[in-house]
Amino acid sequence: MSIFSKEIKTPIEEQLKVLKRGVFEILPENSLREKLEISEKEKRPLRIKLGVDPTSKDLHLGHAVVLRKLKQFQDLGHKVVLIIGDFTALIGDPSGRSKTRPALLEKEIKENAKTYYDQAKKILDSSKTEVRYNSEWLKKIDLKEMLKLMSTVTAAQMLEREDFKNRFKSGNEIYLHEFLYPFMQGYDSVAIKADVEMGGSDQKFNLLIGRDIQQFYGQKPQATLTMPILEGLDGEMKMSKSLGNYIGLTDKPEMMFGKIMSLSDNLLLRYGELCTDCDSVEIKKMENDLKKGVNPRDLKLRLAYEITKIYHGEEKAKFAQNNFIKTFSQKEAPEDLETIILEIKNQPLFKVLPLLDKSIKSNSASQNLIMAGGVDIDDKKAKDPFLVLEKGKEYVIKIGKKIFVKVKIK
Repeated sequence: MSIFSKEIKTPIEEQLKVLKRGVFEILPENSLREKLEISEKEKRPLRIKLGVDPTSKDLHLGHAVVLRKLKQFQDLGHKVVLIIGDFTALIGDPSGRSKTRPALLEKEIKENAKTYYDQAKKILDSSKTEVRYNSEWLKKIDLKEMLKLMSTVTAAQMLEREDFKNRFKSGNEIYLHEFLYPFMQGYDSVAIKADVEMGGSDQKFNLLIGRDIQQFYGQKPQATLTMPILEGLDGEMKMSKSLGNYIGLTDKPEMMFGKIMSLSDNLLLRYGELCTDCDSVEIKKMENDLKKGVNPRDLKLRLAYEITKIYHGEEKAKFAQNNFIKTFSQKEAPEDLETIILEIKNQPLFKVLPLLDKSIKSNSASQNLIMAGGVDIDDKKAKDPFLVLEKGKEYVIKIGKKIFVKVKIK
């Protein structure tokens, strides 16, 4: 018998304790409790919706914050509906954007969509996940239906949303097709009869529009849960592949471990709460340890181990940890370095380094780093920014204190 035909056994108060942890906002405030009461009364699991647009091929820890909350719903017996936005990706979600997203080709969207669910399965239980593509219903909407949808929101409401308001004030263009996105996302909730919709805190406007559209179509409006936006490796901006500040779910264990170790100390507790299975008691202990003067590096080693273990297993997490200690404490090059092949011709070293380390933002910064003694090639200090790496040779390049790269010039 499917788990979805069974009564949910966990008491509502216990479910709320688990589900509220780490949540940024629940709107309306009591809507989640009300939905859980309906689930108990009707003896059915709730339908928990998450929509993701396949705008790139890779998921990262920022996406995982929401996925891990969905897994908690699954563990409590509820059903997750993962919507791959192959149709909405043609527009691109304007949430949190300072400018219009570049249009994607359908071919790109299809290729990206193929990898999304495979990566999401690193977190979600596939036996408790329903996967849908929103082109299934959105491509059937005609102009008459779209006009009905658009009649549910005023132009003033649309221009009051934070991202549009900021763009309007700063003189950045807002294209009319971007206004359609919240209606399409809201219609997704109608199509799959969502009880709860989840998203990042920048999704608040879209999620609430979904409630209005469900009511318009005679459905009970969904509860909306938003999760905090996870800062990337730069410690400031939202984690994003386009910004190069991300930790990918498919990063190799050693790379994942190393990236986490590069986090600023002030993100330790945030990553501990949002990216690990540590409970509130363990997070509080980490906080107290920091106040007592425990070296943040020791806590970061544990954090990196816990996160790497989630996505790669205990054995590979231990190997990554040992490799990191050997590399950065004993200053040895790591084992099994992946070779990066660069197809470049007669490029000086200072132009090669930004290709290997995205944190090097300019040629001048690269030259300064070399001249300051911050780059080693094959265990020898590189002194000449204009050194040209020979074609066909392999080099182990150390950039700063933490980055080792094996490079072959083709």
